[in-house]
Amino acid sequence: MSREISKLEDMNGFSISYSDSAPTHYSLKIGSFSWLTKISVDKYESGEFEAGGYKWKLVLYPNGNKKKNVEGHISVYLEMVGADSLQSGFEVYVNFRFFLLDQNKGMFLVLQDANKKEKCFHGVMRYSGFDRLITLKSFTDASNGYVIDDSCVIGAEVFVCKERRARKGESISMVKVAVMCKHVWKVENFSKLGADPYKSEPFTARERNWKIVLYPKGHKKGKGTHISLFLELDDPEKLSGSKVFAEFSMRIVDQMHAKHECLKANNWFSTSTRDFGWPTFLKLDTFSQAGNGFLVKDACIVEADVTIRGTATAL
Repeated sequence: MSREISKLEDMNGFSISYSDSAPTHYSLKIGSFSWLTKISVDKYESGEFEAGGYKWKLVLYPNGNKKKNVEGHISVYLEMVGADSLQSGFEVYVNFRFFLLDQNKGMFLVLQDANKKEKCFHGVMRYSGFDRLITLKSFTDASNGYVIDDSCVIGAEVFVCKERRARKGESISMVKVAVMCKHVWKVENFSKLGADPYKSEPFTARERNWKIVLYPKGHKKGKGTHISLFLELDDPEKLSGSKVFAEFSMRIVDQMHAKHECLKANNWFSTSTRDFGWPTFLKLDTFSQAGNGFLVKDACIVEADVTIRGTATAL
């Protein structure tokens, strides 16, 4: 065992052994390794091979994985082909080993996780391996046997241990181009309204239907003293366990002086949280006082601006 390899074992968390047998699943023979390093090839992806019912490939960074700030080393990874097509929440647990042919000894150096810990592959985690498998200097030193006459062999064995579907989860995605939806609602004959909630006609903001909910006599801690206003998701049952994140503002329009009463909020709406707003939006005395402009000819105007910023989809 070379001193260089022993040192790497301590630093990089993998164990090493030797094998007389070639790797079971895949071998990559490189006939001109120096050519890969001199032309500064970022990475080389092998052809696909099958193991455990799935397809895989080796990904080699001959000058180190620059995305992980690796220099002076070879980076080698195992990548699952088609992982993004797996059903949401599906996971594949794998043990794998990398092989380096020591051409001086006619044996393979075998490298794997020091704890033989299974690696989990799924739609987001598609590859795993070693950022610093071996220093480029040690790998190309002919006395170590890995590169002889500019030729080397790198291989892999992949063993699928188990497959599992996550019981529960969700995927959050934000809306890159958010469009604000404005809805104007005129409430007439206000004095004839009772204490029950009064709702606007439905309006659409990013494929979801919404309503403005007005409590003329107040609701909860605003009951009897305030106008209460809420934004309500009109069809939460269609979410099927998902959620919608909305930023919104609501205002009662001052029809005389344009000094509108406006409040802003944001909230995740779901089947269990279908509405959100303010029990104490505006004092009833202020609202009904002549000259304030909120109630004119027994009518008020309520406006809502709704912007959908994200969704959380149940897995």
